[in-house]
Amino acid sequence: MTGDFDASAYGRGIADVYDSTVEHLPIEPPVDRIEKLAEGGPVLEFGIGTGRLALPLAARGLAVAGIDGSPDMVEALRAKPGGDRIPVAEGDFSEIRVEGTFALVLLAINTIFALPSQDAQVRCFRNAAAHLRPGGRFVVEAWVPDVGAFRDRSALRLLTLGDDAVVVEAARLSPAGQMMHTTKVRLTSDGVRLFPANHRYAWPSEMDLMARLSGMELEHRWSDWSGAPFTDDSRAHISVYRM
Repeated sequence: MTGDFDASAYGRGIADVYDSTVEHLPIEPPVDRIEKLAEGGPVLEFGIGTGRLALPLAARGLAVAGIDGSPDMVEALRAKPGGDRIPVAEGDFSEIRVEGTFALVLLAINTIFALPSQDAQVRCFRNAAAHLRPGGRFVVEAWVPDVGAFRDRSALRLLTLGDDAVVVEAARLSPAGQMMHTTKVRLTSDGVRLFPANHRYAWPSEMDLMARLSGMELEHRWSDWSGAPFTDDSRAHISVYRM
């Protein structure tokens, strides 16, 4: 792991408003899909955060555990109904181990890119494989890199526009290391908040190789949680790797 990587940094800056930044994302489609893929077995979520997916999965009767690098995000999870019943280990999910084996390990909402290097991402795949029982699945949700959307390696885009909040994102690419440095700017009547984050992006084919190095093979790839086919025009992917 790179010496300056701090797994708690992102949550420290955003935990108090994180849920409002993802409230536009659907809940039922991913929960339905994960429940089906888990086949009734226990689920471990890397980067469990505030429990956006973990809590509804637990409410359906699945045994759910998590790993997260941010004490602030875990505290927000604990404050929610049922959050205190989900065991969470605090630490870097590319390295930390928890007891037991699982039917499914989940890494959602592009969190794979929070890891700072290819080596760290390979370690994450290997850690997922180490937690899976035979036939278990590692499910990764990520966007597809689109370097063509940048001009002079920079981009500015509108993420949300509402009556009470506007969110824009400034981004700069460092292609040699496949790094994207971003700052989201959230404007509300309460003022301006800045949320910086770094992303070490990887293409789906690169993730497939990481999986093979970890003893897993690609079982499914969809464009979204509904199971829409993955095509040349897909801007995101749900990839399912199986032991």
